[in-house]
Order: sequence, then structure tokens, then C-alpha cells
Amino acid sequence: MLREVAGQCANPVLLFSGGKDSVCLLRLAEMAFRPARFPFPLLHVDTGHNYPEVVAFRDRRAAELGERLLVRSVEDSIREGKVVLGHPLEPRNKHQSVTLLDAIAEFGFDACIGGARRDEEKARAKERVFSFRDEFGQWDPKNQRPELWSLYNARIRRGENIRAFPISNWTELDVWQYIARERLALPSIYFAHRRLVVRRAGAMVPVTEVTPSRPGDLVEEVSVRFRTVGDITCTAPVESSATTVEEIVVETATTTVTERGATRLDDQTSDASMEQRKKEGYF
Repeated sequence: MLREVAGQCANPVLLFSGGKDSVCLLRLAEMAFRPARFPFPLLHVDTGHNYPEVVAFRDRRAAELGERLLVRSVEDSIREGKVVLGHPLEPRNKHQSVTLLDAIAEFGFDACIGGARRDEEKARAKERVFSFRDEFGQWDPKNQRPELWSLYNARIRRGENIRAFPISNWTELDVWQYIARERLALPSIYFAHRRLVVRRAGAMVPVTEVTPSRPGDLVEEVSVRFRTVGDITCTAPVESSATTVEEIVVETATTTVTERGATRLDDQTSDASMEQRKKEGYF
């Protein structure tokens, strides 16, 4: 599938955040194109509120591979007046769309390869493997192409875009089993560690500079790990004692809550919050 993107598209890019799904994409790209260089650069849209462990891993992994890493920041979009926050600590995930669309226009990318999976959220369950976006970067779930017999059509007009999701049909368990099989390195926060948290609305919120405790909060030090990583303001950890990939595989196989359902605070604002963001250009 990665070769299909490289063959059909003139100027693709692989979205790499340092998270587990994009780590799997990098290994798939290695298997598809090594010993040659990747036929596309790596791109990360940084909210400015990402976990430092993940950002450090992102830079280190790109350097190890010797691949070109492009970073564009929501902070820049804020400074340019293209993103206006309601308050300084407002979650920035939804604003990544603006920065991503600006990066696509800046470099002329005609395809973005991402690590989204259908099991994560119901809006993503409706998305094609090759997801068509119009000249405004918008996703229309009613205007997508058939993918019979795993045949993919990446033909677009100038200004339009394809979002390609090679691991769309993988589950969270598939991802962890692949990580175990390939012995892939990950940011340390995916494994159990002690962290100060407060409990709000059924989720654990880490105590950080951008998510400080509030008056009346009970601050606890708990053994936690992150099932998914993203903007600090909307990514919650889960209680866990799993310190190895093998232990995480066992935990994942027995959980009854999806990773985004357990950890993504921004998806809990509305049942349609992810779909609305995707229609505005989100990953």
C-alpha cells in the first residue's frame, strides 16, 4: 500500500508523531523501500503541548533512520493569527487542521500517509483506506471512492488531497503484537510509570504545567501508562502496571474500553466531535 501511494502520487508525505501507530508505519516503510531512502519526507504537526518524551523520541528515531523530518507547529499558526484560542490552555488538537493544511499548501503534498485505524472511533470506521479530501482539505463521507478488491484510486485534481491509512484495518491489539514481533522502540510513557494525576469525569488527568490541578482536586501519584499519546491537554493515561510490551499485549487483549474512549478527552465533548474535525481537515 505504501508503494501504491509512492507510485500514484507525485509528492506524498508520511505523518510521524512518535506515537505507536506511526512507529509501525515507519517499520512498514522500511520494509517497503529499504535499502533506498523513503520516497517521501516525514511530517509532524506539533501542538506545542506534546509530551517531551514523545518529541525527543520523534527526533531521535528520524535521525536514526536518516530521513528528513519536517515539523510545523500550531504555535506558529497562533502567532500568525490563523488560530485564535479561547484561553491559553485550550486543547489544541482541533487546531492542528489549520497547521496541517498550511503545510500541505507550503510543500505541495498531494497525499498524507497516516496511522489512523478504524477501531479507534466511529468516524474513522467510515473512512476509506485512501480517503479523498477536496481542495479545501475537507472530508465528505458521502463523496468517497469504492475500494473493491483492495484496488485504490489516488487520482486527484490540482489542490485536492489523499489521506492514506495503511493500517486502517488493524486493531490496537494488532499494533501491539506487531510492535512485539518487530521489537520496535517506543517512547517511555507507553509503559507503566509513576505520575501525579487528578480524576475528572471518569478520566485521569496528568498534573503538568498546561494541565495544573484545580482548587479542591485530590492529587494522587499512580502507576499509569498511556494507550495513545497526543496533546497533553486532552490525552489521559490509564492505570497500569505493565512495564513490557508482552504485558501490554495481555492488558490490551482483556480490555473492554477502546483506547480513545478511555483516554481522549477531546472526543468526549460530542458524539460527532471527531467527524466534525475531519470534515474541517483533521487527520
